[in-house]
Amino acid sequence: MPFADSHAHLSMPAFEPDLASVAARAREAGVTRVMTCATSLADAEVNARLARQHGFLAAAGFHPHQASEWDETSEAALRALLDANPHIAAVGEVGLDFHYSYSPHDVQRDVLRRQVGLARSVRRPLVIHCRNARDDLRALLTEERASEAGGVLHCFSEDEDFARFCLDLGLYVSFSGIVTFKKAEGIREAAKVVPLDRLLVETDSPFLAPVPHRGRRNEPALVVEVTRFVADLKGLPIEQVAEAVSANFDRLFAR
Repeated sequence: MPFADSHAHLSMPAFEPDLASVAARAREAGVTRVMTCATSLADAEVNARLARQHGFLAAAGFHPHQASEWDETSEAALRALLDANPHIAAVGEVGLDFHYSYSPHDVQRDVLRRQVGLARSVRRPLVIHCRNARDDLRALLTEERASEAGGVLHCFSEDEDFARFCLDLGLYVSFSGIVTFKKAEGIREAAKVVPLDRLLVETDSPFLAPVPHRGRRNEPALVVEVTRFVADLKGLPIEQVAEAVSANFDRLFAR
């Protein structure tokens, strides 16, 4: 039974001591597909290397937290990295984060617009982050024709209405360990309405370990637990959901 982790951050320091063991545990658990996502240009280069070493895929982009690092040379550098690395299958992690606001909101919006345009140009899907910015994100993705690039709203933490917007825009919707949390009723309702052919699951590791592992370091092997939980929500066999998610992963990130 194949499993897919559509979003992890394997370049983070939490994995430095034992990434080889983390990768081995993922394989042993049946996780045959992993997307490791960058937060900056330098991070993208590291993720591309890790993807080559471990047989994963990578995404390259500027996270909204790092949007202030974008300068006039960033787009050309990011494009060159995408062109040079066959393991980089998406532009991400990109988006808006008005919760922490580590970068000014106007800078976040401008950098996201540039990266949506880049994704359309290089024909790569987007890996999209949203926190406390749903209205701005809805407007920006529509204005910038993000549907032409396609992509996934990762770590979905909104409601059913926003899930339907993502689906109408042609995006996939990915659920993390948050869906297992006690107070995540709205997210669980959203998961129920996302059809199997647009569904992804993820760890967002090293963050957001699912119940009953909450509080420990998350890792790709635990995407099995998220998949099982979502399958139970939908009243479907885990085998059916795992196979659908793996097929969606392959279709979205096809190179």
